[in-house]
Amino acid sequence: MSARLQAIKWERPHLTILNQLALPHSSEYIEISDARAGHYAISSMQTRGAPAIAIVAALSLAAELSTMHFDTSASARTHIHTQLDYLGTSRPTAVNLFDAITKLKHAVDTTITDNGQAVRDTYVQMAERMLNADVKDNMAIGEHGAQLIGNDKVRVLTHCNTGTLATAGYGTALGIVRSLHAQGSLDRVYFTETRPYNQGARLTAFELLTEEIPAQLVCDSAVSALLRSDPMIRAIVVGADRVAANGDTANKI
Repeated sequence: MSARLQAIKWERPHLTILNQLALPHSSEYIEISDARAGHYAISSMQTRGAPAIAIVAALSLAAELSTMHFDTSASARTHIHTQLDYLGTSRPTAVNLFDAITKLKHAVDTTITDNGQAVRDTYVQMAERMLNADVKDNMAIGEHGAQLIGNDKVRVLTHCNTGTLATAGYGTALGIVRSLHAQGSLDRVYFTETRPYNQGARLTAFELLTEEIPAQLVCDSAVSALLRSDPMIRAIVVGADRVAANGDTANKI
């Protein structure tokens, strides 16, 4: 993962996130000390991107739990379930969020102990594993995607923001761009504005400039003309909110 840009920072029990509403004009980090702050960060879009939402939700409760004491396992489980259900209301359409909530609930429910602190520790450790696993998965996506596109000098097109800012680190579709650049195969990446929220013009631009990756902003409405005029474009890499069994993808409309 790049040392230059880190959108989620976790050092138990402290969680800080890069406020994406302030980008690209300023790099402002916000401390998230409990589930309520995590809920606000997600619902207000201080953090966004499906993987990042899940990780911030999980770690916001981990930060809260780290300062709490539970006399019984039942009281710990009840508190964790209540707060996870609350965090689920922060972004009702986020599949990654509810997948994480389900796994976290299962982890604490299957911990066989009467010790409330042990249940608490199980949760915190599981949330930390999710953070590390997301970065590892993203780097694997980048490596495999770059291998698929090839070793020749290429140009690629991407949409929205699918990088470090949208994940625990490195990125999904933008992770492929990072890997291409790292192996010396990237001539240039084109990225769209992504109206109306301008995740491309604000966030992807910020990431690419920070990483010094050769890039060019493209108006959303000019993409078809670009594809006709530039034969070096080898691939279009995008994120997806849903991937069907037959390979079809869907993102925002």
